[in-house]
Amino acid sequence: MKRKKIPMFLRFFALIPLLLLGGCNTEHFWLFNPKGPVAAANLYYMVVDVVIMSIVIVPTVIFTIWVISRYRASKKAHHDPKFSHSNGLEVLVWGIPIIIVGVLAFFSYEGTHAVNPWNPTVITKNPKYADTKPLEVDVVTTDWQWMFIYPKQHIAVANELVIPVHTPVHFRLTSTSVTNNFYIPQLVGQVYVMPGMRSKQSLVATHTGEYHGFSAALSGGGFSWMDFKTKAVSEADFNAWVEKVKQQGRRLAYPKFAAFAKPTVNLAGKVHYFSDVQPGLFAEVIKNVRDGKLQYATPMFLTENMDSKEFKQHSN
Repeated sequence: MKRKKIPMFLRFFALIPLLLLGGCNTEHFWLFNPKGPVAAANLYYMVVDVVIMSIVIVPTVIFTIWVISRYRASKKAHHDPKFSHSNGLEVLVWGIPIIIVGVLAFFSYEGTHAVNPWNPTVITKNPKYADTKPLEVDVVTTDWQWMFIYPKQHIAVANELVIPVHTPVHFRLTSTSVTNNFYIPQLVGQVYVMPGMRSKQSLVATHTGEYHGFSAALSGGGFSWMDFKTKAVSEADFNAWVEKVKQQGRRLAYPKFAAFAKPTVNLAGKVHYFSDVQPGLFAEVIKNVRDGKLQYATPMFLTENMDSKEFKQHSN
């Protein structure tokens, strides 16, 4: 017996319960599960934009369907050939869009300043953080790893970011090769990280936990593994972690960093700790990139099947 084909619109409606059930748990829906004021502001203004645009789109669709239904040929609706003007329609056609554009402009202005990477007002104008000393972190992206330098603590960590909760974190970011993208969806929106240039970003984590960070800009063969863990811990745990890193006995000077910056596919997600960092390393990296001394061309022979060991052999 031949089975009847289910109409497409019925298939769509069948998905609605699944979407509703899946939406009850936002743990894996990073954008809808913010753990900091910057990410929460991003979500808020995104929802505002969707709601305002829905005010335009939904009535327009309904009105279009109504007009098509009412004035189709078979209905023989009344037609006035002498009609030329209506004050009510003019107000509707021009007034509502002007109001909507004005409202969107207001929220766009507020939202832009609220999450501005150089001065996010959700942090800088929040009295809760007025007396809190911020943590400074220098971020350097390579092909295809991350280096996090804590200049005040004189330590550095590759492929792992650890921050204390309820503490503003100010980032300076640069790249050694191509443009990358620093993105932790549950904590902060994405910002471009460009070679030889300095970007900035700020965030605050309000909940302890482990969050997924990654590059959202395609940058070559090892891009798929270019992510890092972001661990938000208590201040006491952060201080203990800093002391633990300082016991590692490994120094990060420029020559060692230059070796680290060579193209490397970090399949295993290895984390490296450095207990002592050369002062001014971040600035030296920018200078050498601008002078053309720290730019590695990505090998064109990289394939998806090549493992990290084989890739390192070819790179050297």
